[in-house]
Amino acid sequence: MSNHPPVRYLDRTTPPHVSTLIFLAGISALAMNVYLPSLPAMADYFETDYQLIQLSVSLYLGFNAALQLLVGPLSDRFGRRPVMLWSFALFLLATIGCIYSTSIEAFLFFRMSQAVIVAGIVLSRAVVHDIVPRAEAASMIGYVTMGMAIVPMIGPAIGGQLEQAFGWQASFWMLFILGAALAWLAWRDLGETNTHKSSSFMEQAKDYPELLTSRRFWGYCLTASFAAGSFFSYLGGAPYVGSEGFGMDAGTLGLFFGAPAVGYMVGNGISGRFSTRFGINRMVLYGAILTTAGLLAMLLLFILGLGSQWVFFGFVTFVGLGNGMVLPNATAGMMSVRAHLAGSASGLGGAIMIAGGAILSSLAGVVLTPGSGALPLIWLMVSTSILGIISIVYVMRREKTVQGQ
Repeated sequence: MSNHPPVRYLDRTTPPHVSTLIFLAGISALAMNVYLPSLPAMADYFETDYQLIQLSVSLYLGFNAALQLLVGPLSDRFGRRPVMLWSFALFLLATIGCIYSTSIEAFLFFRMSQAVIVAGIVLSRAVVHDIVPRAEAASMIGYVTMGMAIVPMIGPAIGGQLEQAFGWQASFWMLFILGAALAWLAWRDLGETNTHKSSSFMEQAKDYPELLTSRRFWGYCLTASFAAGSFFSYLGGAPYVGSEGFGMDAGTLGLFFGAPAVGYMVGNGISGRFSTRFGINRMVLYGAILTTAGLLAMLLLFILGLGSQWVFFGFVTFVGLGNGMVLPNATAGMMSVRAHLAGSASGLGGAIMIAGGAILSSLAGVVLTPGSGALPLIWLMVSTSILGIISIVYVMRREKTVQGQ
């Protein structure tokens, strides 16, 4: 960690205030899910089927993953501030494109381009690593992502109401207005925190094998990917389950859709308070177990014929709760492996997680067919959460082996 001047709000010569990091990460999360209750209406608007409009989720996640491979290294090379500002400018242009799209092909292109806002999440984590000691990184990331969870918690509810009142474009107008406001905030408050910029991409490339051959790095990446996989499956399948399986309208679905974010906020709060005390590995393990326990309980109720929208959206809060404990700690683990490549590690780790999410989101659209109900989606979420437990157990055993040598 480098020495930085004390934080002064709206002073771009000092590190950003934590509230700025919360807002910048929040818009990235909001862009992912605010419009999801409108997917059935958008399918009607573009005269296409649900499987095609659902690609706006998986393509967004896929491009999101690809961009994380660039955002991290670019910020290591040129700094956090310029990469963040350019990302917001491109996001605003892509959002306008989504609003005025007249075909499904055009909409999917601009929706995919919106993924550039992922810089808000990637670089907020990298800034945290820049300005606080390693022992405090997981705790601060927990607080930042706890704030990030508040926005997507209410986002789908607002998006559903906006769609009913003004049409599906209203959610994207909200994203444009918020994006413009946060671009101004970033310009005023986001001081540069990367004081050890790499001199060239070739210099970074020489260090990549050191990161990519680390079993510890990959262990944390896979743990985060599998743990988050249940959430991305939910993103891809819940709109269909809610509208077709439970007969919910967009407004009601939007209110229920934010259920995982309630748990996520609580889980992030637990991470912020206890990660330093218990250590990142134990927090990850506890979070993965909580996710699996909640999903197994939901699965049992559905098998017994007791399933309903209250059971489905109620127990899915365990997905958010577990991920709120897993993701901040696993992310801190990724970035601590090679501190001088923190931005690259954040981007690469996030890319691996989101790429897996894109696959699972698409898979959710495949397994859900007319009359299938929610069970195929629940089985998919349970499977990925169990793999998350297996991954963190491997990491913990690997660390014991290394320490014993």
